[in-house]
Amino acid sequence: MTQSKSLLIELGTEELPPKALDELASAFANGIAEGLKKRGVETDAANAKTYCSPRRLAVLVPGVAAEQPLQKSEVLGPYLSIGLDASGAPTPALQGFAAKNHVAVEQLQRLADAKGERFVARSEKPGRPTTALIPEIVAEALKALPIPKPMRWGDHDYAFVRPAHWLVMLYGGDIVDGEILGLKSGRQSRGHRFLHPRPVHVADAESWLDSLHAAKVLADPAARRARVREEVARVTKETGGVPRLSEALCDEIANLTEWPVAIACAFEREFLAVPQEALVTTMETNQKFVPVFDANGKLTEHFIGVANIESKDPAEIRKGYERVIRPRFADAKFFWDEDLKTPLAAYQDGLKNVTYQQALGSVWDKSVRVAELARVIANRLGVDAGLATRAAALSKCDLLTRMVGEFPELQGVMGRYYATTNGESAEVAQALDEFYAPRFAGDGIAKGKVAQVLAVAERLDTLGGIFVVGLKPSGNKDPFALRRAALGLARTLIEGGLALDLKALIIEALQLLPETALAAGLPKGKDGKPPALDAGARRGTLAAELYDFVLDRLRSYYADQGIAAEAFEAVRALTPADLTDFDRRLRAVVEFAKLPQAQALAAANKRIGNILRQAGGDIRGRVDPALLDAGAEADLHRAVEETAAAIAPLAAQRRYVETLQRLAGLREPVDKFFDAVMVMADDVAKRANRLALLHRLRSMFLDVADISLLPGA
Repeated sequence: MTQSKSLLIELGTEELPPKALDELASAFANGIAEGLKKRGVETDAANAKTYCSPRRLAVLVPGVAAEQPLQKSEVLGPYLSIGLDASGAPTPALQGFAAKNHVAVEQLQRLADAKGERFVARSEKPGRPTTALIPEIVAEALKALPIPKPMRWGDHDYAFVRPAHWLVMLYGGDIVDGEILGLKSGRQSRGHRFLHPRPVHVADAESWLDSLHAAKVLADPAARRARVREEVARVTKETGGVPRLSEALCDEIANLTEWPVAIACAFEREFLAVPQEALVTTMETNQKFVPVFDANGKLTEHFIGVANIESKDPAEIRKGYERVIRPRFADAKFFWDEDLKTPLAAYQDGLKNVTYQQALGSVWDKSVRVAELARVIANRLGVDAGLATRAAALSKCDLLTRMVGEFPELQGVMGRYYATTNGESAEVAQALDEFYAPRFAGDGIAKGKVAQVLAVAERLDTLGGIFVVGLKPSGNKDPFALRRAALGLARTLIEGGLALDLKALIIEALQLLPETALAAGLPKGKDGKPPALDAGARRGTLAAELYDFVLDRLRSYYADQGIAAEAFEAVRALTPADLTDFDRRLRAVVEFAKLPQAQALAAANKRIGNILRQAGGDIRGRVDPALLDAGAEADLHRAVEETAAAIAPLAAQRRYVETLQRLAGLREPVDKFFDAVMVMADDVAKRANRLALLHRLRSMFLDVADISLLPGA
């Protein structure tokens, strides 16, 4: 291996988008590493470091070889039958091939393959110096960055996410000559915009990080995040409370600062009359401030700002932060006070003027459908149907309030506050907030039963409606978030323990939709008109599609829990209508798969399935004991009947784990049966009797799951 050194690439820019910074930095580093690898340059890529700050993207790759390895080339030429004439002299084809590859005919070698012997031109040449490859590697990496809208500046043709101002490319202590985005490489970086507004001389690649630290720049994003947390903890004692610094907020603050310094601030206590979620949203989303709570989780008048400067007069920064948050809080208080003047239910008429979807009507029409579904579901679950329909009727009203108009992310939350203030029952108010859950990956489902009923009804109408009008997801496109809605529906049913017939509910949801919507989703014919509508058949087709769509979401849900896809498919094959029953069956299959008998019985079930399928016809007849041969055949029949009697009460109580454990005891008689008995006997009566016995055995397993789909089958 040639002598190796560390390689540093740093591109300095205007302030980069904070939410995209980590992705840009990672993609840039991956691009550099891939470019080196593609060209065969040896590196210590496992220890490469990705760096970034608001004003720079950088990567440090240690152990980079000084040059490419020896470059070997092999070009296949014509076969001997084409390259040589009858006398063995080179043909024009061979001479042309040799000339094209800059070698004499005599230097060509031969290679044999399946078609015969052919000429081949082999050559070797020294690898290029790594420093000569770096500029093109950097250019490729930058071109491949995920930049949806590149920016142009000056009078040139190149573009980047933000204007670029400096470029450092060092191989060890040597400058790598090159020009990127109109910038010539050098060893002059730049420090903090205010704390060190001068060029920073970088002696070599390894000293770059320390040089920037001395210039008040923390280029390591992990170090910046750690400093943000340390700074917030440092000033927490001044607030007397508990700061809430989420990972997302910490990341964003770290990507907005190069030298984070926390400042403890406060606002007027009168603003605490506003629901704390509105104030917290303003602080975290709009201003990137850290809210401070008391020991009971109630918001206090304190907050923490993180500045990108170590000021000699922190009080002035504090005044600025407090001044900028005051008008936003004043707006929130105004919205809250004004919204309280109108009862939540009074917004219902306004929903009639808000279009949900052209073919599906207004938001009010949707609320009416959801209310009817909620009534049906509540009655089946023994939940107060009056509360469920009231919650459904109010569920969209807060969309028309001033507060939600300003803070859309607070829909549901504000509905709960307004409902509580208006004297609605606690269950209804809670449902208006909780029915949106789960709102994001990892979020819990609604806790209250009324909320769970509303969550199921809302998602059924959304899924049914959007599927009906032909706007179901395709590929990566899911503008209506139907995949999330389907998973939320499934999770609510399973985790909420709601034993409901999902297939029936889907049909009922589709029946509530206008028939005009059913026709809207049909493809139009050559005359530009949709075909004649068979509403019942259309609903049946859509119901099957929707059921499969929901189950598709469950595959990844269970995979995240470590459950094998084969176990999932073993239960899915039965298409249970009740997802709580689906879950019980799946858990039982997982336990069954751990048993020593599982693999053999899975294989036996697959064998039985193949035999029955090949036999064809109706094999549901009763087994005639008089036709059974003594020994393995009679023993299996006896074991099957005894097991059937034992598992009947277990299956009725959905005790699937115990059911499969009892069925596992059939392994030995099943193995002996297949060892000793010819199923497809010449005697027609005996053959039919044996097929009936196997059908009986297979049906007992299929009452739980199709275990023939398990591994090992």
